[in-house]
Amino acid sequence: MHKNFKNIDKVCYGRGAFDQLDDILEPKRAENDHFMVFVVDEYFRGKELEKRIPLHDEDMLFFEDVDSHEPTTEQVDRIRDQILAEKGKPSGIIGIGGGSIMDIAKATALMINNEGSSSLYQGLNLVKKPGVYHAGVPTTSGTGAECSMTAVLTGPEKKLGLKCDWTVFNQVVLDPELTATVPKNQWFYTGMDCFIHCIESESGIFYNEFSKAYGEQALKLCRDVFSGPDSGRSPENDEKLMIASLFGGLSLTYSEVGACHAFSYGLSYVFGTRHGLANCIAFQYLEEFYGDAVAEFNEMVRKHNIDIPKNLSANWSDEEITRMADVAYNLPHMWTHAMGHDWKDKLTKEYLMEVYRKM
Repeated sequence: MHKNFKNIDKVCYGRGAFDQLDDILEPKRAENDHFMVFVVDEYFRGKELEKRIPLHDEDMLFFEDVDSHEPTTEQVDRIRDQILAEKGKPSGIIGIGGGSIMDIAKATALMINNEGSSSLYQGLNLVKKPGVYHAGVPTTSGTGAECSMTAVLTGPEKKLGLKCDWTVFNQVVLDPELTATVPKNQWFYTGMDCFIHCIESESGIFYNEFSKAYGEQALKLCRDVFSGPDSGRSPENDEKLMIASLFGGLSLTYSEVGACHAFSYGLSYVFGTRHGLANCIAFQYLEEFYGDAVAEFNEMVRKHNIDIPKNLSANWSDEEITRMADVAYNLPHMWTHAMGHDWKDKLTKEYLMEVYRKM
């Protein structure tokens, strides 16, 4: 069965595009109870970007902390319950931040119209009703959350996405100026999320010409930004990385992630390790899956003097390693892409634990 995936309805791209957000939202304000909800990264509280948010008197604003942990089902449920209790049904949800904030916004938009905890909907096509209008404004580049049909959340039992056609944003505003203040390590971690998306996409059984077309261009842009002669932070490279993120996410949507993301989910679930960093930690030890791309990654780490934690497993208990292996193993779509439909005949939890002990 071929995928019939939903893409973003509208995209506004370019420097200064954020200033069009109010005009973009205006026609939607007549829907439901006539107010917008802005979900914004706590990082921007008190900063210049906060003053530029097109907040009307009737709107709600949530600053959410995603620096200390991955987005959670509890976080989404809390926001949804507060919105409905205080104001009713919003005209729309707007996420302004990195991939975690955008995932919270996408999930909250869905949960406005779906009863119970968001943890009940972690999986493929479990959401019963479409959500309200939702828009994404990325302030980091690399996650692909701006175009993904998945809102990845950590729940009581697992880290897994709310994945369906209705998850995809109705509108994204891509303004490269908003990424200029991203701290260096975070710039690299999220950028490598895109690089790894492309490598994983091309390294498994679901790779195809659609994925290849987007993935090859995304990889070229990533290499310009992180290993080319003009690599590093610059306005031009901010633009390249923002488009790489979009294209990498589209490549991934019609292919799949693989072993690296499975390992990173274990790290994020057990220790709350942020997704981009978790990918970087895991990727170093997966040469058998990704070959020369691991050496290329290591060279980019060296070139930009990036801090990737080492010897983490020295402080991990056997119980924690086992829990991570359990999380990683129970992601069959990732392992099918990476190893084939007979992956259960090839992969053991003991192998997964062995790789975690190298980290």
